[in-house]
Formats: sequence, C-alpha cells, structure tokens
Amino acid sequence: MDYRPLGHTDIKVSSICLGTMTYGKQNTEAEGHAQMDYAFDQGINFFDTAEVYPMPPEADTQGQTERIIGSWLKKTGRRADIILATKVAGRSPITWLRDDQSSSEFTRSQIHEAIDKSLQRLQTDYVDLYQLHWPDRPLKIFGGLNYHHFSDEINRIEDTLDVLAEICKAGKVRHIGLSNETSWGIMKFLHYADRNPNLPRVVSVQNAYNLLNRTYEIGSSEIFFREGVGLLAYSPLAQGYLTGKYQGGALPKNSRKALFDRLQRYETAGAEQAIDRYLALAQKYGLDPSQMANQFVTQQPFVTSNIIGATTMEQLKLAVESVHIELPDALRAEIEELHLTASNLCP
Repeated sequence: MDYRPLGHTDIKVSSICLGTMTYGKQNTEAEGHAQMDYAFDQGINFFDTAEVYPMPPEADTQGQTERIIGSWLKKTGRRADIILATKVAGRSPITWLRDDQSSSEFTRSQIHEAIDKSLQRLQTDYVDLYQLHWPDRPLKIFGGLNYHHFSDEINRIEDTLDVLAEICKAGKVRHIGLSNETSWGIMKFLHYADRNPNLPRVVSVQNAYNLLNRTYEIGSSEIFFREGVGLLAYSPLAQGYLTGKYQGGALPKNSRKALFDRLQRYETAGAEQAIDRYLALAQKYGLDPSQMANQFVTQQPFVTSNIIGATTMEQLKLAVESVHIELPDALRAEIEELHLTASNLCP
C-alpha cells in the first residue's frame, strides 16, 4: 500500500480508501467490523462514509453506517490511526435528516446539526475530512453530461464556506472536500477561499471515475495539477458492471441491482458492448477484470485515493489486492484506444 498527500495538507492517505455505504443494509455490523479489521490490517488508513448512508437512502436506516463505524472505533481504539471522512447532504427533497423535517440544503443550521449528529454516531469529536455530498444548486449530476440551468435559488458558495469555517474553527473538522462537483464548482470554492484567508480551502473532490466514466479528466483533472485538489474516485467498478456480473441480462442474487434496481446509470446505449470489450481485454492479459478496472483508477496521477466497496470479504480482498497488479504499457494503450471509440458512456 502506498500513501499520498491529501491536497496540500500534511495528511497521508492510503491509495485505497474503504467505502462503507453498504453497512447497515447489505452488511451487518459484524460484517462491517470484519471489513474494517481486514482493511486496516492491509494498510488502509482511510475510511469514507456519509450521513445518508447506507444506500439507497431511507429514513429507517439513515445513519446506520456511521454508527457501525463508530462502534468499531470505540471497540478497537483506533481513531487516531484512521483518516475519517464523512459527508453532509446537499439540496434534496429528503426530510428525515433534520429535526425540523426541512428538506436538506447547505444552511448554517443544517450544517451544524449534520456535523454534530455525525460526530455523535461516529463516537468521535472530530472528522479529518468533511465533504459536501453533492452541490446545493440543482444539477443533473448522476447520468448527465450537459449542464442544464434550472434555478438561481441557491445558498451562496461563500456563505457555505463561512459555515464550514465555523466548524473547522470549533475543532470538529480538520479539512473540507467536495463531492459530485463540477469543474466550475471546484474553482468557485477555491476562488472564495483564495480571496478570504479566513475561509477553508477544499483539499479533495469525490467524483465517479471508472473505465466507463472518465468525465473528470475533461476539465477537473487540471485542477489537481494546478491547485492540488485530488480526486477521491468512487464507483471504480461502475457499481459492479465492470466485473461482468450483469452481462447478458444476468441478475445475481443479492446484488445491488437485484435488491434495489437503481443502476440504470450503467445501462446506457453501447455500455454492454463496451464492457464486453474491457472484459475481453482483461482476459487477453490474464487479469481479473475487477482488478484491472480498480488498478486503472488507482494508478492515475490525479487520483489521491480509490474508494472501493464490497459486500463480501472475497470482493474486498480482490479489490485491495489490485494494488499489486501490474498494467503493462501495451494494455494501457489498448485501454486508451477502446476509450476513444466508447467514451464516457455512463456519466
């Protein structure tokens, strides 16, 4: 396992981050604890969660993932050894997150309430990285390529940074990050922080990135090299599609698609054919397709950490062991050729 700087901070995070969004729904507390034990033993020091987890978000399970992580931290006493990241929900119709049943958005009262509840569930008095889970402004983020202007009724970015500055000053948060954010959004957050030294500067952005969705490269990757905002890449296996398990209409028992039927993001025109070609490429080079897909993400120069997720220990071990896989230059060249003929089919 190698360790990389989190933005311009002095924090070093493992190149593999443990994603936890299945804890409390697909995984029990005991299974979550076993995953965290294994990940820690393999050198993973970076855990990612969110106030809305487990996924998909529901009122009766919300917060369970943070509670499971919190009970593990208390049981093991490893809080000081873990870089802990969580997220606050952006603008949405969800009303069960807040005591007054307000729809989620980035107001001062909501952010303060959210961080206090997360800290209580996580059984800690601070988080290392606090991320805005998705923007406050209305955007077609999941499954859309083009920008559509819906409304100017948003909480101002500089006001959001001002609230984040308050919780950083209070010692509840060490650093802040973004998630599901556009290039424009990342740069606006940096702009206001650069203008006002009292505002915190974002250190990372957590966006989807995989062989079927490389939209991050188009505009945001330059921000890493020029501004030091690293990518925390989620969905490296395209929610399991890059393993091949859904090919030909297959529906494995207990898979996310079988349980929740909400993965249409990876069922766009041409996606199945592109996946077939990536599967054939992995077979040609004698690689497990999931390990090829994971290592492709982990080795990108703008990736700070690759957020893996698993519901079984077998899946988790495959994902973690991908760091030892070598991708030959010839394979990388073929990946790029394939990408040019099937670019960003599943944004």
